[in-house]
Amino acid sequence: MIKNPIIPGFNPDPCICRKGDDYYLVVSSFEWMPGLPVYHSRDLKHWELYTHVLTDDVAVDLKKLPSAKGIWAPCLTYCEADDLFYVVYGIMNSMNARYFDVDNFLISAKDIRGPWSEPVYLHSSGFDASPFHDDDGRKYIVALEWETREGYEKPGAICMVEYDPRKKQIAGYPKRIWRGGTDRGCIEAPHLTKRNGYYYIMCAEGGTGYNHCVTMGRSEQVWGPYEKDPENPILTSVPGESYERDDPDHLKPQYYNPDTVLQKAGHGSYVETPAGEVYMVFHTSRPFVPELCCTLGRETAIQKMKWTDDGWLRTASGSVLASEETPESSISECMLQQTPDFDDFDGGELGNWYYAPRIMPQRFADVKARPGWVRIRGQESRASLNKVSILARKLTSVYARITTKMDFHPEVYQHSAGLIMYYDNMNYINLRKYYSETLGGSALSVIHLENGRKTEFLGARTPVDDRPVYLRLWIRGRKSWFEWSCDGEEYTKIGRVFDTAKFSDEYCRYGEFTGTMVGLTCADRIRHMHCADFDFFEYIADETKPVD
Repeated sequence: MIKNPIIPGFNPDPCICRKGDDYYLVVSSFEWMPGLPVYHSRDLKHWELYTHVLTDDVAVDLKKLPSAKGIWAPCLTYCEADDLFYVVYGIMNSMNARYFDVDNFLISAKDIRGPWSEPVYLHSSGFDASPFHDDDGRKYIVALEWETREGYEKPGAICMVEYDPRKKQIAGYPKRIWRGGTDRGCIEAPHLTKRNGYYYIMCAEGGTGYNHCVTMGRSEQVWGPYEKDPENPILTSVPGESYERDDPDHLKPQYYNPDTVLQKAGHGSYVETPAGEVYMVFHTSRPFVPELCCTLGRETAIQKMKWTDDGWLRTASGSVLASEETPESSISECMLQQTPDFDDFDGGELGNWYYAPRIMPQRFADVKARPGWVRIRGQESRASLNKVSILARKLTSVYARITTKMDFHPEVYQHSAGLIMYYDNMNYINLRKYYSETLGGSALSVIHLENGRKTEFLGARTPVDDRPVYLRLWIRGRKSWFEWSCDGEEYTKIGRVFDTAKFSDEYCRYGEFTGTMVGLTCADRIRHMHCADFDFFEYIADETKPVD
């Protein structure tokens, strides 16, 4: 059996495609760079972080964008006729006044690892744009048309426009083709496919919260009209009918279903194996209960599907409820390289599992300056939306231990470095070493930013020598805390115990749609030059323990 989620932690909006015997899956990255992680599998069970689509933080400038903006809902397709991979992605620039100002782009590449073509601007009418390559050679772009007018259903309808690959532009204006297969409302995430003479539209409905689901429709003509699947939704965490078209709120916690672990199931994309087996990937969340807070964000899961004799897609189990386990394919198992638990920074390059907010990690992190260490150059405060030095990886379990050894010599109080648990620029906890004028030397302290309110726990401030120090973060379900050590053997707790559940979409007021990160950080708020060296980064997670 395949255990869900297949890609735990902050990995939302999955889209899958196949080339030959290789399966590729791309997820959203929002304000984090590198952008658009691509995972690879050969058996649909074991996955590796393979590459990233967007690595140029000048061409894709996310600086100063608020949290949860940036790169949204990519669609990855492989067109056999062109022998090209295509990615369509949106950059959400603003959600002010619910206008959702987004720019959608298309890029292509022969190799999934690039190089990728120069971005082609498509339109800005809405998000979750997706390409469709028809078998007659024509191409189309489907997307949610974001509705802003009073008196109209929010967020809008699915629209489509033809794309001219020679002119590299859309032909005319998008036209509305689909308003959904249920009355849950909040339609989004459209994907078009074609099979046995039918055009199929797969969408998410209900909002990307607790009423989320996957729905389908079909038509003999690409422009429709599309008929609803009579059994919509085809996958969800909360079966049954709900009439929510008049409520544009996406979260809808009243639809929490205590009968399943996998909540918020929706935003689907399917793929067929050479043997004709069908699998659908989707995102889901595992909240703390009863808080209904999803610290890990939206995670990628998979479900085995099948086509019925009358041409509709169903789960192999016959239940529309998202399942923690699904049958394996007939493909032979293929183990792939996994992200290591222990990184000693002895390689010549920074691991591809590291991310930074809004800029590439290589802007400030150097693994060559001091062999066997990563040197992090300090920049702005961790609350900044501009240039922040946080070298982070995704939290994949709420039972984890994160440890590092740091060599850092602060000279003024604006110098600080240490270990961080980070949801967004307004919500984090940071065990840092800094220069204390009060103590006349280096000290350790803990800073907490909770929805923008900063607290420094001065009562826990501890003087330390300027020699390497070990820092540790424990995450044990709802409780998270820091420890430190001089020798890496005996650790001393520092600061208070924090509520892990507060690191979530549901609690954080300044960001949403992402997930918790843990990592190394350095700040130099005077000259952006002072550095901290880290000997290793150890991340030990227990993926077997339930969130609640």
